[in-house]
Amino acid sequence: METALLVSNGLVWCVLLALVAMVIALARQVGVLFERVAPMGALVTDSGPKVGEAAPAMALRTLDNGSLQLPGPAGASTLLFFLSPTCPVCKKLLPVLKSMQRAESGWLRMVLASDGDTVEHQAFRREYGLTGFPYVLSAPLGMAYRVSRLPYAVLIDAQGNVSAKGLINSREQLESLLTAQELGVASVQEFLAPEHTHAHHHGHQH
Repeated sequence: METALLVSNGLVWCVLLALVAMVIALARQVGVLFERVAPMGALVTDSGPKVGEAAPAMALRTLDNGSLQLPGPAGASTLLFFLSPTCPVCKKLLPVLKSMQRAESGWLRMVLASDGDTVEHQAFRREYGLTGFPYVLSAPLGMAYRVSRLPYAVLIDAQGNVSAKGLINSREQLESLLTAQELGVASVQEFLAPEHTHAHHHGHQH
């Protein structure tokens, strides 16, 4: 009986030591992963140009080897749409972009932005019929706006200031950027705030 008990205790200790070794190994792996992920995580913080601030002045080249200036010419707004050939949500929104370009062409210049292999993007552009958009490949442009996830959009107003920006997952979110500028507010949420709504109604009474 005592022998069986000793064997049992020995097995328990062996299992316990094995578990301790596994925890130590996992802790080391978590530390390694944290070190690798930490720099990417910093990009998530909103440290790019804030809404209301001047958009960074940049001179870019398009895939057609044309020149493109940011901000755009005075009196015209620019929508920067950051995308990738490997982004499914980006592809889903391409028909929305085309429709929006036709509807808003009088006041809005739409620019597609990405980085990577030129040949890959040329093929992507032809396949999805994007030749009607200025298309730029520029890593510094994405870094300037701290773009870490796609698709991402930035709206630059006619005065050259960032008027709206954010991660875009649907037609509604993309349209809300334009709505915010048309209403003259930083965001649609600001317009829908009770204080703004009250002031809006109060102004109509006079």
